This record gives sequence, C-alpha cells and structure tokens, in this order.
Amino acid sequence: MKLIHRIFDRKGTPVLTVVFVTLFLLEGNRALRKRKLSRASRVVVNALVSVPAFTLLRFILLPVLVQLARKSAGTGIGLNHRYQAPRSVKGLIAFLLLDYTNYLWHILNHKLPILWRFHLVHHTDPDLDVSTALRFHFGELIGSVFYRGFCVFAIGASPFTVLLYEILFETATQFHHSNLRLTYQLEKRLNKVIVTPRMHGIHHSVEKHQADSNYSVIFSFWDRLHKTALLNVPQQSIVTGSANYLDHTELTVQFLLRLPFSKIRTGDTESSFQPSQWEQRRNMLAE
Repeated sequence: MKLIHRIFDRKGTPVLTVVFVTLFLLEGNRALRKRKLSRASRVVVNALVSVPAFTLLRFILLPVLVQLARKSAGTGIGLNHRYQAPRSVKGLIAFLLLDYTNYLWHILNHKLPILWRFHLVHHTDPDLDVSTALRFHFGELIGSVFYRGFCVFAIGASPFTVLLYEILFETATQFHHSNLRLTYQLEKRLNKVIVTPRMHGIHHSVEKHQADSNYSVIFSFWDRLHKTALLNVPQQSIVTGSANYLDHTELTVQFLLRLPFSKIRTGDTESSFQPSQWEQRRNMLAE
C-alpha cells in the first residue's frame, strides 16, 4: 500500500533505525544494569529471531490494520465514527485507545497459556537492552493481527493514526527496553507519563510479582489506573529472564523459534531465592 510505504517505510523506518543506533551507543557508555553476557552475541540472536516477526509486521500486520481502519470508516461502525468532533480530537482519542488496548494485550500475553508460549521467547533474554525490543516470536505477531485488527476496527482509528501509533509504539518499545541509565530525577518525571527503562526493567524480572507489573507500552498511566504499577525496585537487585530458562547457553536462535511448540517448563517463579541466590544460580549455569 502506498500509504504504508510513504509513512512507515520512508519516514518511520529511518526514525526507528536512528533511535535504535542512538540507544545502542548510549547504553554502551551509560549502562543502567550490569551486563551479564556479551552484548554482541545477544544482538545477533535477537536480530535473527526478529527477522520472521518483523517481516510479518511489515507485510501482514500493517496492511491488515490499515485495511481494517478503512473498512471501519466505510461501514461507520467504529467508535470514532459514532460522534462528532474535530479530526485532531478523534485522532488523539483513537491513539490513546490503541495504547490502552495494547496494555490489555500485554496482560493477555502473560495470563493466557497459549499466548504466553510465544511471549516467553521475549522474556527469556538473560539481559535487557535495546536489542531485546527485537526479540519477539513470529507467532506472537500472528496472534496480534487478530486482536489488534479487531481493536482498530472497533475504535475506528484512521489509517494515518494506525501508522503513527505503530511508529511511536516501536520507538517506545526500544526506549523502555534499553539499558540506558538516566538520572533518577529525570526518570521519576518521565514515568509519570511514559514507560521508562527502570520501570520496564522490573517487568523483566524472574520474580513473578515483579514480572506481573508494568504492562504499559507508551503511556504509563494505564498501570496506575489498574494498580499494576510497581516502582522503586533497585535495578541491581533484578535478575532478568525467565526462572525456568536461566541457562543462557541453550537459548540459541533455533531453540527460541521452536520454544512455543515444545513442552513449556513449569514451576513456581514466585521463588524463595533472594537476588544474590539467583545470581549464584545463574553463575553456576554460566560456568
């Protein structure tokens, strides 16, 4: 579609590339959390895992969302077509609702076993940095086509709003996954509105009560609204990853792509281990 090429390919992709490279360089010098593994090896794994997912995003998800946005306008069924307001107001409302429905989608990915199988690939990353924003299984993208497509149609978002949201969605995802150390004062101000690296770092903890928090993507106030916000956890006390997949040597590209279709290891991730004990366990696995 020409609209996708004009907005996402020609404008969005260069922006996302610049943001990724900038965050990658900055987090190398201003790391928020101590790195456990080689960044180079993880970037390769995360990039290769992302290839099928981002191919689907560009050639299936975006065309479907844009087409459904047009169909919603044609039928007049979507919420935004049911009331009178300036285009800018409707665009803002649609943008907020798209972000809210993605907050709910994130929760569903954690709560529904069939969805968790695919989202688990993202959470197995032993470290957390901007490359983790690439680490999504293609199965998760396929599932999101149905959910996000329904939401776009029901909201009545315009094609332009859909594409603008996707660009800012990806930008926010890169930012809050980054290992960039901002001043505490700046983060405290920012996370009143948007999700920050410290806030999302808590979500990637092996501890269940920490992982079951901070689901927001762009705007952080959805977590506050639903009381799923968790802040002020010291970053150095967080052990990143999945409690049942702490052996980083097995987390190859092939293993991660097959993971959702294999038997998922279960266990109570609400562990009695203290952070230092988690570190000892991880170090033993790394040896």
